[in-house]
Amino acid sequence: MLKVLLARLGRLIVTLLAVSFLTFALGASLPGDPINSILPPESPRDAATISRLTDEFNLDQPVLVRYGYWLKDAVRGDLGFSYIGGQPVGDIIKDRVPVTGELAILATLIAISVAVPFGIIGGYKEGQGVDKISSAGVQIGLSVPSFIAGIFLIWLLTVKTGFLGLPSTGWNRISDKGIWANLKSAILPAVALSLSPMAFYTRLLRSDMIGTLKEDYVLSARAKGLSSSYILGRHALRPSSLSLITIIGIQIGILLGGTVVIEQIFALPGLGSRLLKGINDRDLQIVQGIVVFIAFVYVLVNTLVDFIYMAIDPRIRKR
Repeated sequence: MLKVLLARLGRLIVTLLAVSFLTFALGASLPGDPINSILPPESPRDAATISRLTDEFNLDQPVLVRYGYWLKDAVRGDLGFSYIGGQPVGDIIKDRVPVTGELAILATLIAISVAVPFGIIGGYKEGQGVDKISSAGVQIGLSVPSFIAGIFLIWLLTVKTGFLGLPSTGWNRISDKGIWANLKSAILPAVALSLSPMAFYTRLLRSDMIGTLKEDYVLSARAKGLSSSYILGRHALRPSSLSLITIIGIQIGILLGGTVVIEQIFALPGLGSRLLKGINDRDLQIVQGIVVFIAFVYVLVNTLVDFIYMAIDPRIRKR
């Protein structure tokens, strides 16, 4: 187990180094002068001011040297300061990650809660009416982009019907308005984000269930007279869930970095909208910090998935 932990830790470190360096190098290669982002439009641009800022942010140094300075601070937990406003990048991430994190987790839970029963039923009732209806729903879910789903949900549930008083935009924090107000502001964007993963999870689990239900040990369990619900839950679902768990781990990382459009549509103060603003403003410290944070969470979640494999399948644990 110690060997596995060390291997995963090594992979985490290498991934973060690669992502952070590539992000830093690509940001530094963007056209334009970072001084224009640092200085407000009304500020003087005399030679003394430009020279001071150049020295302060090491802008006269090669990219590799500047990355080394950034990495030295990042190891100590200091991700630098925003060029615009001077706020610490760590504080910005800390303030916005609850929004994006809640959306990603809630969307994942919604997708799993719908996909697992429909995937099981679709695999068990292969080719029958319920499977055909489920497959049609999967096709729709895969075909509709999340931002189209978000706009439709706003039109249907807030503009036309006012369902439960769900807000079309804005975010209510639990600390300010309570859990119910928070969920009301999160449910529509989370549902919009969940549609595509929901459809993909359903299709993947259905396919694996069909193959598992044809295995000899499942046929033997049927021959013993075990109930269908017991066979599906005990003998078929567990081995069929490995691929699903893999995709869920990958999808969580994608959701963390892919909420940009949804956060713009619903006017949410999350990481995605702040990342987009940082790119538009050429605020490279913000872009660097958020990308590295997302990469860290992505690798951490997928490392956790590896240990879930071991808990589910004894064969992997023995290897």
